[in-house]
Amino acid sequence: MRRAAFSALGGTAVFASLLAPAGRDPVPAADAEPVFPAVNYAVAVDESASLAPEDMRAEKAAAKRIALGDVSSSSQVTVFGFAAAEKRGQRVVDPVCRPTTLNSAGREEVGKCVDGLRSRKKDEGTGTDLPTAIRQGVNDLTDGTDAEVPRVLFLLTDGKMDVEDSFKYGEKSHRVAEGERQLKEALKEAAAQNVQIWPLGFGPDPDKKQLDQIAAGGYRKGCVELPSATPRAHKVDGAKDVGGTLERIFAAAHCLRHEEGPSKRPPATLEIGISPLATVGSIVVDKGDPEVKITYFDPKGDEIPTTSGSFKGSRFELAGGSGTVEALKIVDPLPGVWKVKAEAPEGHRSLPVAVSVLWQGELNGAITMDPPSPQAGEKVTVTMGLQTREGYKIKDPRDYEGLRVRSELTGDGFSPRALDLADDGKGADSDASDGDFTGTVTIPEDADGELTVSATLTASGLSADTRSETGKVALGELPVKAVLELPEGDVHPGGSVTGTLDVSNTTGTAHTLRLSVADVQDRRLSVEPTEITLKPGAEGTRKVTVRVAPASVFGDRLGDGVDVSGTFTVVDATDDDRALKRTPISVQVTPKPGIWEQYWWAFVAGAIVLALAVAAVVAWLGLRRRRRDPYGLVLQLVDNDGTVLGEHKAGHGNNKQWYEFAVAEAHRSPRIEKRAHGPYAVRRSREGGAVVRKGGSRLPLAARGGRVQLTDALSLSLGGTPPGTGTGTYAGTYAGGPGPSTPGQTGTYDEFL
Repeated sequence: MRRAAFSALGGTAVFASLLAPAGRDPVPAADAEPVFPAVNYAVAVDESASLAPEDMRAEKAAAKRIALGDVSSSSQVTVFGFAAAEKRGQRVVDPVCRPTTLNSAGREEVGKCVDGLRSRKKDEGTGTDLPTAIRQGVNDLTDGTDAEVPRVLFLLTDGKMDVEDSFKYGEKSHRVAEGERQLKEALKEAAAQNVQIWPLGFGPDPDKKQLDQIAAGGYRKGCVELPSATPRAHKVDGAKDVGGTLERIFAAAHCLRHEEGPSKRPPATLEIGISPLATVGSIVVDKGDPEVKITYFDPKGDEIPTTSGSFKGSRFELAGGSGTVEALKIVDPLPGVWKVKAEAPEGHRSLPVAVSVLWQGELNGAITMDPPSPQAGEKVTVTMGLQTREGYKIKDPRDYEGLRVRSELTGDGFSPRALDLADDGKGADSDASDGDFTGTVTIPEDADGELTVSATLTASGLSADTRSETGKVALGELPVKAVLELPEGDVHPGGSVTGTLDVSNTTGTAHTLRLSVADVQDRRLSVEPTEITLKPGAEGTRKVTVRVAPASVFGDRLGDGVDVSGTFTVVDATDDDRALKRTPISVQVTPKPGIWEQYWWAFVAGAIVLALAVAAVVAWLGLRRRRRDPYGLVLQLVDNDGTVLGEHKAGHGNNKQWYEFAVAEAHRSPRIEKRAHGPYAVRRSREGGAVVRKGGSRLPLAARGGRVQLTDALSLSLGGTPPGTGTGTYAGTYAGGPGPSTPGQTGTYDEFL
């Protein structure tokens, strides 16, 4: 299974990162043609009489969605319907889509042939022959295919085997028992042929026990060793949920991430986010009506060509455009919020358009051990910082949800020791959900030589990454030391941030220290000076400057700003390059302001001669800042049921009038916390209410009843703070005021404050 395991790790781009030596830049993903893991899968669709017509329509749409949503051009799919053969001349299986490779032409073909699925008529055999359906799926998946490519069978059924009228199972009185026996035999054959079975039960009362039996009877090992990738049965709550549920199952079986977006009737614009970790994804659109026309816009607002090809560093492939379901496959997608515009002529606007995204990503990391040259018995801190495939710090914890981190300390003179690394804000971990997994370990007393600390990251839908750092046990306290202090703050491309390096040399000889920044791509960060000489007995501080690469290095990925992370490294060249310091650093890089933002004072001074005019402009600017100042806004965290989980009062915004925050413990005890460079920000709107910044989008938030979706389960709304600025009408309560206002109360914004 070596080849299959390699495919599950994400192909050549990941292979390159695994070969990169510790402390060196991984090979950029853009430098190699990505290879995405293939999966051979079959979709078996129940056509028996026990299914309602709407269930059949939903099954057909679902089969199209998973086929078109596949991200690998090497995957192969077959689709067939099944029921039962109850008379001579009838057959159990209806072949619909022959085994088809999902390249551009194959994806288009599957989108059409799925329409051949149908509900059986009474004289065609309307029972449910599950053993034969499973055997057909196993045969399709094993006939002439590579045994090392994962095999997955999706079984869409109500979970109730019905073979009482099937003559192939012998005498009528023994058919039920014989059907159960053959079902067990078919499942054994599936397990022996490494075929996973993912049953999807629908209808009013699916047989949960039998569905669980089917899932457990097939091959149990998933694409990664995580519970989410282990086959299990799923129940669909209503026909409208079939498509989304089957996509989630498909994503789990294929080790993909699945994000379900909104659903609206055309004309409408729907938004769906693509993670910065994504290396390839498919935006799947269920149009409902083939007359609906879809247009795609990237996070920069550029319209994507509908023909297959390349555009601004990404590669696109559209399939299914003429049918009810279409998909835009994107290689190296621009991260952020994508927009899907749906238009339809009159008479074709009654059905909702639904959008979702399936994606696969690459997760990188950088590991440090502090101190890198510890003494025996000394406690060290190990940190594994998460990075995107392009070397940027990960901001959204949802991107690495379900991540498993395995770490180990090995070395001369002692047995390997496991480390617990966590991102929970406890113990050595300073901040929860910041993408830095931290833990401590004590160097064994019998350690007497080389040390190696390693960590492996594993998550469904994200390729694994293993990093390690080596060090050497110090026989005593090191005579040469170096400690870095680097201030925080925004830096523009081509700019720099200056800190101090506290150094000391207690020896009687001069020592040369070499400085560098590792674990960073394209030299986005560099350090000056690269070498420092310490005289005998020298002690003090030295200025150290971390420089940021020019804007051309970042390209379209800069957006509103990125956190460029790396590892600041100091080695003692005089002492055989012994590592003195390896510490994670992160620099927030934001775009340079425009000409007006940089030189507005010059334009104002040149245009306004009279002091009165200057004062008027200054007053206007001050009013503008007050109108945007989020101070006093009451931010409410709301779940999908409309329950307010907590409130948080915003303070003054930063120099751009944005109050930045994050959602802490989103899956346990969600709350809003102020956080510099957090994933969300809010400021007041001149029209009333507020504006929410989320990723690369700015979303309006109405003062009363409005919501902005932050995560799948959490929304943001405004509490009792007055919604806007200027003179107007406001009814309700507001923070800091004397109490409830009366309906129709009017006044200025300053009066409300």
